[in-house]
Amino acid sequence: MAPVRGAKRRRLADLHAVSSADETLCALARVPRVKIAVCVKQVPDATVHKRLDPSTNRLDRSGEGTLNATDVNAVEEALRVKDAHGGDVVVVSLGPEKAMESLRKALAMGADRAVLVSDPGAAGSDLLATSYALAKALEREAADLVLFGQQSSDADGAVLWAAVADRLRRPMVSQVAELTVEGDSLKGKRQTEFGYDVISAPLPAVVAVSDAINEPRYPSLRGIMGAKSKPQEVVALSDVGVEEDRVGDSGSRTTVRSLAPPPPKSGQVRIEDDGSAAEKIVEYLAEKRLI
Repeated sequence: MAPVRGAKRRRLADLHAVSSADETLCALARVPRVKIAVCVKQVPDATVHKRLDPSTNRLDRSGEGTLNATDVNAVEEALRVKDAHGGDVVVVSLGPEKAMESLRKALAMGADRAVLVSDPGAAGSDLLATSYALAKALEREAADLVLFGQQSSDADGAVLWAAVADRLRRPMVSQVAELTVEGDSLKGKRQTEFGYDVISAPLPAVVAVSDAINEPRYPSLRGIMGAKSKPQEVVALSDVGVEEDRVGDSGSRTTVRSLAPPPPKSGQVRIEDDGSAAEKIVEYLAEKRLI
């Protein structure tokens, strides 16, 4: 075989470099950008005394509000997916106009936009009505991935994400402690009493994350200042195609008829410690045949 001369060797090296560059560009082109919507909720701050309004039989939300804790985990996970794949993160919520104050925390963390569905007609919406309004808002966004926090601290329902997924006719995975997006599908890992489940689902999909999935970042000063200039859209029910009779009291299928304090506990015995408390406790337990 004839030796490869200098000029030919350089041409071959150039062709190899071009081929390698093309392969790299193709690999980059295959990484899809993901549009992510995160459903978040403003809940009463932990320092606020919780009370039910007897005039409406609803939770009093007039006090200081904050972003629901596991929703913050969902926002953090959305930002991590965005960092890995590119794309946009929009936070979506249903609530009074003052809820936008809490949504700005998600913007300060790094979310790109905020959409708040706020309408007097939505007041008093139960799970059924809320899931309908959120599903219509999400249809408008056409996101590839919809993230929820596992549950809210005010209602502890942990079922809203399932109702929304059903309305959107999308697969859903709950209690996710580790999320991986690969091409046009995802994998969610969740802990069970027997170990771990790893569940795969095609995109678009709905995922509810647990607080074990990540450690949310703290908004930086630059992020807090930048949040003020990011798009913050407040829309009415009609803007997202929601009929008034499908939300609020008229669209809800559950009704709180009355409220009452829990009944007082009976059979309690108070023992003052005058030096003989231990003996009195033993006597009481023996009387009840507990020892």
